[in-house]
Amino acid sequence: MKSHSLTFRAGAGALRSIRENGFDISSVGTIAGASGGAKWLVLSQLDRAILGNLVPRMKNPVHLIGSSIGSWRFACYAQKDPVAAIERLEYAYLEQTYSEKPDIHEITAKSREILEHVLGKTGVDEILSNPLFRMHVMAVRSKHVTATENRGLLAASLITAAALNAVSRKSLGLFFERALFFDKRDVPPFFDLLGFPIQRIEMSAANLADAVIATGSIPLVLTGVRDIAGAAPGVYRDGGVIDYHLDLPHSDRERMTLFPHFYERIVPGWFDKKLKWRRPHPGNVDRTILISPSAEFVAKLPNAKIPDRSDFAKYTPKERVIAWRSCVAACEQLADEFNEVLESDQLAARLKPLW
Repeated sequence: MKSHSLTFRAGAGALRSIRENGFDISSVGTIAGASGGAKWLVLSQLDRAILGNLVPRMKNPVHLIGSSIGSWRFACYAQKDPVAAIERLEYAYLEQTYSEKPDIHEITAKSREILEHVLGKTGVDEILSNPLFRMHVMAVRSKHVTATENRGLLAASLITAAALNAVSRKSLGLFFERALFFDKRDVPPFFDLLGFPIQRIEMSAANLADAVIATGSIPLVLTGVRDIAGAAPGVYRDGGVIDYHLDLPHSDRERMTLFPHFYERIVPGWFDKKLKWRRPHPGNVDRTILISPSAEFVAKLPNAKIPDRSDFAKYTPKERVIAWRSCVAACEQLADEFNEVLESDQLAARLKPLW
């Protein structure tokens, strides 16, 4: 059997529709982007393929919903020259350097520096006026002690949240509320979310950069973003805490969601990584197409793994850059296979159920 570099999985509705009627690119109404930090590098070539070959054939409006690095990628997608923006993000992300023992403030400052490089002088305005894309950002607003930057107290609160989450995912609502920063031009299919307390904030030039920084602000790694313009007072953190891989309604009924992802599995929340039984609600992903590197492909990457945040400790800065650049180069294979599958109309034959 031929080895593939990509796997294609779909929710029940998307699977049935594509097998019966084929795949119509103009049916894509949402592109989803998960949390994952450095893992995004395995998708950077796939992002280029999507932007170059699919986006020109998409039908307005297309919602972009991301948490953490997913939102950073989409801040590139929605700029006037998205491939150039992806290239800026990739370069800045690869080349980031720190002192020998960086503290939370140094890492936060570097995050701001990278985003400023990615957005440039006109990026915010281009995102807010993009004729095709409607960019939305999912962050969380910290409640009670989870709003502190005292490492001991914050760590203790996160341990408590993780323990209660293992019993009930809904318990996260005691510690955090969803903060959906949305493009007001079109209401997204995930606007009326249930299950957790939620605050909805109109995206604007005054808060877009802060929203993107906030959704990538991993507790204990970066400082939270305080008092974002247009939002309720408080500290805003990584959207992946609740929506790690976006367990929320991805699509309108008549459209589909494209979900380029690091893994074949969708993990609902940050604290669910080791809870193998916890899956997204089937209705949320019914019309979702999940695209991810195959296990065979990952086995051929440097150290047989996708880049992740632990690489900063495992490698010297020079070694890390070499490993990450090798990964990005190898991932051209993913883009090539993706283009081939779509151009030769193989998607229906390659699709498997999400589970």
